[in-house]
Amino acid sequence: MMIGETPHTFSDEIIRQGRVGLLCNQTAFNPADAEYLFQTLDRRGSLKRLFVPEHGLFSELQDQVTLDSTQVYAALGLSCEIVSLYGSKAGSVRPVHRELTDLDALIIDLPHVGSRYFTYITTMGYLFEELAGSNSSLAVFVVDYANPAGRQVEGIPLAEEYASFVGYRGIPHRYGLTMGELARVIRHDLGGTFDLRIVSPDWLGGRLDAGAIAPSPNLPTAVTPLLYSGQCLWEATNLSEGRGTTRPFEIFGAPYLSWPDGRWPKAAGSVLRPVLFMPVFDRYAGEICRGFQLHLTGEPYHSLAHSLRLIRHAREVAGDDFGWRPGAFEKGSTRTALEVLAGDSTLIDYLNGRCGYQAVQTALADGESAWMKKTKPFLAQREPLTRVSRSVIS
Repeated sequence: MMIGETPHTFSDEIIRQGRVGLLCNQTAFNPADAEYLFQTLDRRGSLKRLFVPEHGLFSELQDQVTLDSTQVYAALGLSCEIVSLYGSKAGSVRPVHRELTDLDALIIDLPHVGSRYFTYITTMGYLFEELAGSNSSLAVFVVDYANPAGRQVEGIPLAEEYASFVGYRGIPHRYGLTMGELARVIRHDLGGTFDLRIVSPDWLGGRLDAGAIAPSPNLPTAVTPLLYSGQCLWEATNLSEGRGTTRPFEIFGAPYLSWPDGRWPKAAGSVLRPVLFMPVFDRYAGEICRGFQLHLTGEPYHSLAHSLRLIRHAREVAGDDFGWRPGAFEKGSTRTALEVLAGDSTLIDYLNGRCGYQAVQTALADGESAWMKKTKPFLAQREPLTRVSRSVIS
């Protein structure tokens, strides 16, 4: 725990007797009682409002599929109000002021996957912005999930100009923090005065093993978070990042791709295996794609650096067939997918062939060092954040 924080449990009086808001999805499940946290709180009469993030309460919705009506959850028989934080309107991703002012406590019980593209940390950031902007003293309980991508840091803290729902400002591509540590950093940056309380995932009496419940439809395995920081960048291209297959973000390819040519960039800690695959939905649904699956060997691996090299190579070998995804990509920004996902002018220039890899190495080294220095005072774990060399790519 940090200075000024004390351990908290489900027996806290404010949770038992107060008016509680809850942001969670299906991962907030207690196997001991065989019920979800929203069911427990509703049964006890303290749950006033349930906030639902992107992908839905049961991670049933694909990326960018909006939830404008929560009537689908009526069968749960909950007596609380249910609010979607991912509707069709741009402002739907942010809570309305009145939805927080009538609460005594807010619980955020959401997993994360270690990369800033995953929108649950942005949803938490938007909630914190509302609280900080109103000088709220609300008690906020954040469940301190470990980082499934470990303590490794990759990338560059996101500048305000590139911020969007798929990239909260100030966060690097892969941030290495636990959910509680990240909450501390965001509250500090916002100057929030609300009462932040960090709690263990077993505060309800136990949870299933990490990864037993998928946090979203396209993060199916324990390997995915280790690749996501780099492989998510394929979404900015007209190649498939593997959505519509059983291995999203582990495979990539396209019907037009030259395969195999023996020149694809290699990186320590990984092996590229040539594959054919056919997505059943999303990009190139029903078409055979030529591409690769990334396999990790257990050695240190910098996913972002490797993926940058892979995407630039794909652009060079595919010629006119290669393309960037056009138009605005996500709520909160009019920028393209390349801009909001890469989120840095040096990385964007590199992917477009306007600078060399040495510039990327320098930018990544500076960005990672700055993040590790900034966040050191907020670490609750003894294990420090780590970096991996970006020069082990050929």
